[in-house]
Amino acid sequence: MRLRRVAAVVALLSLAWSPGAAAAPPKAVASIAPVHALLAAVMEGVAAPTLLLPPGASPHAFALAPSQAAALRQAELVFRVADNLETFLNQPLRGLATAAQVVVLAEADGVRRLAARAGGAWPADDGHGHENGDDGHENQGHEDHGLDPHMWLDPANARAWARAMAAALAEADPANAGRYAANAAALDARLAALEAELTARLRPLAGVPFVVFHDGFQYFERRFGLRAVGAVAVDPERRPGIRSLTDLRRRIAEQGAVCVFAEPQFEPALVATVVEGTGARSGTLDPLGARLQPGPGLYVTLMRELAADLAACLAPA
Repeated sequence: MRLRRVAAVVALLSLAWSPGAAAAPPKAVASIAPVHALLAAVMEGVAAPTLLLPPGASPHAFALAPSQAAALRQAELVFRVADNLETFLNQPLRGLATAAQVVVLAEADGVRRLAARAGGAWPADDGHGHENGDDGHENQGHEDHGLDPHMWLDPANARAWARAMAAALAEADPANAGRYAANAAALDARLAALEAELTARLRPLAGVPFVVFHDGFQYFERRFGLRAVGAVAVDPERRPGIRSLTDLRRRIAEQGAVCVFAEPQFEPALVATVVEGTGARSGTLDPLGARLQPGPGLYVTLMRELAADLAACLAPA
């Protein structure tokens, strides 16, 4: 009996190490927490992806730690949004991730892409951005403003990303293609339900004017019919000048902006300066999930918290 058990264990071990054994799942890396959350949901039950940008850090200015550089060097798949968002990745991808397939989610099929808005105070007819109605790409008349990369804040884009993730994973790991497809389908259903939930919650806030810290919420505004009339900072890494702040304060008064929103990653004192004497309230919007635990549930929580924070500041007192 004992010999038979030993023989069985040896047989199993030899099978596991045989040339025909299933390959390990690909080592996948995600740039920012919302991307990581969607990728983790698609990979659930197979493997866990690595998140590069830690909570609270800005994708516009970040230096990789040695462990993060090692993760990039070993990666087989790297998922990022666009080179004008995770600028900290542009050089390391060229120098470290030479063997990895880089999936640029901004280029995924079905993604709605918008041009970034110009300036800190937006004209009334420009407050909701522009896009090409035929293919969903940015309006060609606004190319100088560049692509707005904050695409994950539209749940429809998140659904397109999940499909692109499942396809890339299946190509790299055919043995688990069925699991990736099933996970992506389940995630698609959750995101569709989330969009319906947030649409109902935010409908009473349609048309209520507000100011964001930087132009990072256009996709959310357009999807849910919200009305931002300006941004405190054109470049989130640079403090706006006196003239810009004066123009924005005038805009707040002219448009009757109810709230000015800060972001966890950037200097909150600027918002206090902007709202002083205007009668506008102040709040905080977190587009990256800086205070949330990374993982497959982060995306849904992030979007619900955005809706809750908007409602708390914009709803009548």
